[in-house]
Order: sequence, then C-alpha cells, then structure tokens
Amino acid sequence: MGIIDDTAVRAAIRTAIYNGLEEAVHAVAYHQGKLVLNVWDGLADPANGTLASADTLYNVYSVTKAVAATALHIQAEKGYVDYDAPIADYWPEFAQNGKASATVRHALTHRAGVPLMPEGVTPEHMCDSDWMASAIAAMEPLAPPGEKTLYQSMTFGWIIGEIVKRADPKRRDLNVFVQEEIAAPLGLADLWIGIPDAVADRVAVMSNRNENDPPPPEATLYARSMPHAVDLVPRVFGRPDVQRACIAGVGGIFNARDEARFWAMLAGGGELDGVRLLSADRVANFSNVRDNGDEPDPVMFGMPIPISVGGYWLGGHRVSTPRAIWHPGAGGSLGWADPEQNLAVAICHNRMFNARDPKDDPILPISKAIISALGLEWKS
Repeated sequence: MGIIDDTAVRAAIRTAIYNGLEEAVHAVAYHQGKLVLNVWDGLADPANGTLASADTLYNVYSVTKAVAATALHIQAEKGYVDYDAPIADYWPEFAQNGKASATVRHALTHRAGVPLMPEGVTPEHMCDSDWMASAIAAMEPLAPPGEKTLYQSMTFGWIIGEIVKRADPKRRDLNVFVQEEIAAPLGLADLWIGIPDAVADRVAVMSNRNENDPPPPEATLYARSMPHAVDLVPRVFGRPDVQRACIAGVGGIFNARDEARFWAMLAGGGELDGVRLLSADRVANFSNVRDNGDEPDPVMFGMPIPISVGGYWLGGHRVSTPRAIWHPGAGGSLGWADPEQNLAVAICHNRMFNARDPKDDPILPISKAIISALGLEWKS
C-alpha cells in the first residue's frame, strides 16, 4: 500500500483547528512497515503566523516514556539488564530508605513506590540529572516496592534513565543512548530527549486551552507527582533550558514522522526496513497487561491505568485495538503500535487540552479518520 487518500484526515485536522481546539497538528501513519500517511496543518507559532511544516518539532510529554522503556528493553535484549533484578544492582544508591527490593520490572510497571517529585524541585533541578537522580534515590517509598500501583508521572524517566545509564557499558545518558541505539539504526533525525541548539527554531510554540482551570489541591498525590513549579505546561516545558535537558520521562521533543517510525518498529515486532532492535517474542509480550493491571491508582485519583508488562499503556478508547501498545502525553499527544494490524500512528500537536470526555478530544476524530482511510477496523 502506498500513500492513502488523506482527504478525511485533513478535514478532521482542519475542523479541530477551525474550532479553536488545535493550532498545529501533524499526523503520520505506517502500515505493514510502510509510510502511508504524512499530513500536517496549522500554525507552529500563532503569534508570528509561522506555518507548521513537515519538519516541525513538538513537545510530546509522556510519550517520551515509551522511548525510555524501549531503550531499557534494548538493554535487556543485549543482556545488560535483568527485569527482575533489584534496581540497586545497577544503581546502588537507589537502595536507600526501604527501596532495596525495588526491581527494574517494578519501575517499568509503576510499582516502585516512588511517584512523587522531590520536595522543592525547580526547573533548574530538572535540568541537572545528577541532582534529580540523587534526590530520587534518597526518597522513601510511599508503599513497599511491588505492593501498590503508584503512577510515576515524572519520576519514571529519571528512574528508567538512570538504570539505562548505569547498565550501559559506555555510561551514556538516555538521549545519547536513544540517538545511537534507536534513532541512528532506524534513520530518525528528530527523536530528541534534549534538543541541540540547531533545531530549536523548529519547535512549535505550545499553548494550553485549560490553562485557566483550577489546579488540583496541592496535597493530592497527583499534584505532588507533578508539582506546580515543574508542571507539564508551556510555562515550564517551553523554557530553553528545559527543552535542552535530558528529562527522560516527559521531556521528549519529536517530529511526528520520526515518532511514527519508532512505533512502526514496535508494530512490526521489533523490526523495520530490515533493522531489528528487539526480538519478536519480546515485543509480543508487551501486549500483555502487567500484574494487578486493574488496581486503582491513588496518584490518578483511584483510576486504574492500563499498563502493559513492557511499561507502555495497553488498549483503551484512544487506540485502534485492545492489544495496541501506546503512550499518551500531557495535553493530548499520543502514539501507538497496533501489532494485530501492523499499524503505527503518531499525532503531535501544540495546543494542549484535558479531555474529560471522549467527545472533547480533538485528536480522537483524527485517529479514527486514519483508520477509516486505511480500511482497517477500530476495535476499541
């Protein structure tokens, strides 16, 4: 299959922009390992009237977690990491204050007991990976590791990123590891976890259509997992220093074209265009739900989070099939790999939203238009 008729997809994007729900959107799809859709529209910088282009970059927030998890899986593939080994085997300092039993698998599946950001954290602290690693290593768990689901909204990245760095014989930070072990083999020019200066002028300017909503109470675990000073909003993640830092769980700045190729590798069972990064058996296992998969998560106000054993989200109403692995990002970004239909989709945008109901999600009609245009099934 070559490039599909994208008329309906373009119309869905244009409708979202016309209604003020989006400013710029870039949607890319791969099917059976081939690029079949590459559509963009809107303003990358509304204040200056700068049009989005094929090369525009977007903050994707927690979609970054999928790339971080994949980096860890590549290490497991190489024999550098054992999922059931204590984190402290690779990062001895993490054993402090009751965390010695926390395993790599606990971290991947949000059961390590460390969902909160360190007290007093600032954007400057987030840009200092050594400070963040030291502060997180010193924290006491909210529950004994492995006993309770506690979504690691931001800490996931530093925990997984530190494991990757410590287990890597070259001691590369996550951005360098991703560039050398994922981006270079797959031919990805723009899958950044810390941008270089040379691409900064291609990053879309973010806005937040929920910026006037009242914040969650500061005492909640949700608010403490994403404190106001470092919240996942343009005020923080539009800062030049933050965009250039290796913030492994939420700091990704991707182009939708390259993000979709990343997901296409997973949709193809770990291989794309003759390049294999992961075994087919390992990737197939990612579509299995983690232990205690339906357990209410106190960080997320008691809502169960559908996490797979691989650390990705699994199924749900925003993706094409129940066994699709995916990850949402704060404000609506998402990408997914559907192994059943060998489909990969990435949708990047720059107008954040918080959809309390599927009908308020402007990305969902775009996703469904992609599936319809491909003649595939939406089974969620």
